[in-house]
Amino acid sequence: MKRVTFAEGQVYHVYNRGADRREVFLNDHDRYRFISDLYCMNTSEHVLHSGYHFNRSLPWDGQNVKVRPSSKLVDILAFVLMPNHYHLLLTQRCENGISLFMQKLGTAYTMYFNKLHHHSGVIFQGRFKAAMPEREAHFDYLPFYIHANPLKLNGYPGSIQRQMAILGSYKWSSYSDYSGISNFPGVINPLVLREMFSMNGGFHSSMAKWLENRQNHPAEVQPRHKWSSEVEPRQEGEPVAILI
Repeated sequence: MKRVTFAEGQVYHVYNRGADRREVFLNDHDRYRFISDLYCMNTSEHVLHSGYHFNRSLPWDGQNVKVRPSSKLVDILAFVLMPNHYHLLLTQRCENGISLFMQKLGTAYTMYFNKLHHHSGVIFQGRFKAAMPEREAHFDYLPFYIHANPLKLNGYPGSIQRQMAILGSYKWSSYSDYSGISNFPGVINPLVLREMFSMNGGFHSSMAKWLENRQNHPAEVQPRHKWSSEVEPRQEGEPVAILI
């Protein structure tokens, strides 16, 4: 199986799902915890893992969240959490940054999940998967594809306006932060995508156009990679100790 060698400045679609398709986010506490880990594990420094609890010092109402300085391993451009999987859009800030970040993130959340839910063993389907957009059109659809994932929970209901309203009310993604409502602003770096959206009339206009295109031409906005053809990234560097 082909493996990805991550390069700094390149965008990667990173994703994984629960082993045997099982749910890995069982309640809001789990979702808060994973998003907290997206923030707290995004550092080259050692992290003290707090077991059951997410970092309550972070103001999750979206106010006054400080962006971590140059010790960040990656820039998270977009994310979404679904019941049994997640999607991330990442760029690497330093050598081995994505591999190190995902190792820390997966270990931290697995330890939390197993302890809280009295589970043992792996919870995700092997290593995380990664794909690099093969061409500009592939990159252009990824932010919309990621943010549109919650519509699967509602069967892609109704009009474009209705779909936009559902996405706007879904807390567990970066959609709200791009739509102008502070949700988890300390987690993402929005600069790259905001520049892309601005060339198409802004985020709401771009999202509506993408949803309309998918509704009218569904074959044109299908993902270029499936779970059955996953790409495993190359793991480099020494293991990172996560303290609990």
